[in-house]
Amino acid sequence: MRLRIHGGIGEKGRTCIAVEHDRTRLLLDVGVDTSASGAGYHPAITRTELERIDAIIVTHAHEDHVAALGWCLANGFSGRILMTAESAGETDATLAAYATPEERKLARQASVEIITHGTDFAIGPIAIRTGRSGHVVGGIWCHLSAGGRKLGYCGDVVPDSPVFAMDPLPPCDLLLVDASYGPDRIPAVERGTAIKRWLAAHPRGAVLPTPLSGRSVELIGLIDTPIAIHPSMREALAQQIAATTWLKPGVADILSARFAEALLWEEGQPLPAAALLVDDGMGLAGPSRATLAQARHERHPVLLTGGIPKGSPADHMLTAGEAEWLRFPTHPTLPENIAIAAASGASRILAHSCDATTAALLANDIPGLITGLKPGDTIEI
Repeated sequence: MRLRIHGGIGEKGRTCIAVEHDRTRLLLDVGVDTSASGAGYHPAITRTELERIDAIIVTHAHEDHVAALGWCLANGFSGRILMTAESAGETDATLAAYATPEERKLARQASVEIITHGTDFAIGPIAIRTGRSGHVVGGIWCHLSAGGRKLGYCGDVVPDSPVFAMDPLPPCDLLLVDASYGPDRIPAVERGTAIKRWLAAHPRGAVLPTPLSGRSVELIGLIDTPIAIHPSMREALAQQIAATTWLKPGVADILSARFAEALLWEEGQPLPAAALLVDDGMGLAGPSRATLAQARHERHPVLLTGGIPKGSPADHMLTAGEAEWLRFPTHPTLPENIAIAAASGASRILAHSCDATTAALLANDIPGLITGLKPGDTIEI
């Protein structure tokens, strides 16, 4: 097998990895880089290369993993599209925020083959296994085998989520770990405690911009002060909470009770004395764009809990001292990535979703981690 990088290694965002064996070619994820513009926004892949791709496998429906799907269709891709039913149901909302209307239309018209996690399948001679990622409802990791070689691709994973279940990855020769948090060693319990303490210290409420899937559900399970949500999020959150296959045992009852207590808030109303969850997490799209503007005008507390792309409204507010940031654990810490790499038995490791400087730091702690790779590079598995 051969791996070709089209995005997400040596940089953060636009995750897109090609895997080739014999004459079969597939892409693992097709994301965008919300910090970039122009050619850097979409994966670094040509029309000729897209025309030769047999299939795209999407690990989950966040923008840095799926938002270039319509762009691929508009630029030569005509193969199979595979993802879980839950990710398929969320993809249109992601493209509505991060793709052009024409790209969104093409993706809506395209046929999607549904993956059931834990059920093996094949694309040509490449055997594929998937498992729950612990990151979001419908999120999966991928394990590919061909020619006696094995590749593990984490996608985005959370080994110790208090809400979502993660299945162990099978052994592999080359492993791509989710390095979104770089050298961060702070455990999830400590992060969660800090967020709860911060919210308790802000009794008049706060705005918490957060992705529609994944982190919003985990915050509902974490927060023990009053919660409010935007009405546009209600149906999607209810569906995620009802998807018990993806949750840890006993969590659904807790989430359902907290969700039932949540207030509904929408633009034009006074900001509530509650932790107000609004989509998305960066202020680039969805109701968070107007909500952050209102919070800024009213000097209302804002707590950012995820990645903050340069130039986003969230970034501007943080720089101006109009928001605070406490990272919520929705990616692996360094000790968790060390454990994932060791358990895989892989002799070679690649770090995705981080820049080259961060990857070089991680190489000090993760044996076998290869640095210096970037979009356009290839590696034999």
